[in-house]
Amino acid sequence: MPSAQLPRAVFAMDPVHLPLLFPAPLLARLRQTADIDPALVVRDFTDPAAARALAGAEVLITGWGCPRLGTDTLAAAPGLRAVLHAAGSVRSLVGEALWKHGVTVSSAVTGNAVPVAEYTLAMILLAGKDAFTHRERFRRTHAQPTHAETAATGNLGRRIGVIGASRVGRRLLELLRPYDFEVLLHDPYVDAAEAAGLGARLLSLEDLLRHSDIVSLHAPDIPETHHMLDRARLALIRDGGVLINTSRGALVDHEALTAELVSGRLHAVLDVTEPEPLPADSPLYRLPNVFLTPHIAGSLGNELERLGRIVVEELERVAAGLPLAHEVRHADLARVA
Repeated sequence: MPSAQLPRAVFAMDPVHLPLLFPAPLLARLRQTADIDPALVVRDFTDPAAARALAGAEVLITGWGCPRLGTDTLAAAPGLRAVLHAAGSVRSLVGEALWKHGVTVSSAVTGNAVPVAEYTLAMILLAGKDAFTHRERFRRTHAQPTHAETAATGNLGRRIGVIGASRVGRRLLELLRPYDFEVLLHDPYVDAAEAAGLGARLLSLEDLLRHSDIVSLHAPDIPETHHMLDRARLALIRDGGVLINTSRGALVDHEALTAELVSGRLHAVLDVTEPEPLPADSPLYRLPNVFLTPHIAGSLGNELERLGRIVVEELERVAAGLPLAHEVRHADLARVA
């Protein structure tokens, strides 16, 4: 394709992410598809140094650290027709002005769902083996566990409750299929037939909590889900049950959860919290029944290339005049992350 026909694109993100999102071979493929200056990464749409590139830009390739896209973006880039986001949610990134202007938006959230689901599967398997409890006991005693101490250990027939058939939730459901689990699902937008097709039995939220050994959260952070696991609902989880949260800390009432964890009644694997990070004096750092990680389930390191690849593939569709494969529609923002 002649250079004159290539769509003109501009990077808009924290430049620290660019080399991992677009390593050299992938960047070369991107430059075959778009007229873009890889040395220009915009952090401020009012920056005079970026004015000329933005004035002709048809596509913005965005990522973490990109400023909110609003009226100043359209003023700087009046020909903008697509935003390709090399990360997950676009809820806080894309302002109403762009939606009203008819700018098409794409997200790499599907790619980011892969490592989150993989992390969650790993934690489910470890929790089923009671690995965290045995590790703490082994540290103290340096002795093999007794038969009594392993009587409740094992993954055969565990009931796994998945809250939310989001992209991460659906990817996790796929990963759970080969295992000898009974999988339960709660999602208000899924019916029993669709749940069965996903390999799960659909239940109300309360029934899922009552019947699950391990509960994994994959719902979006929207007003309707704020503190959806409150004191009353956490109390429904059986004694010794495990809560895994790789979604958002705001889905759980952390005061109520902390009380349950301090009491020792529940166990938790928490990659996200409210607030994030927790205060230094939070007991969750020290509790033996809590496995706490610093928001690492999503794409990190070499996993970022997967997000860049999705963006390049979307850019190739833009250049070919094809519909985007990962388009985010304004009407869906009310119920997605």
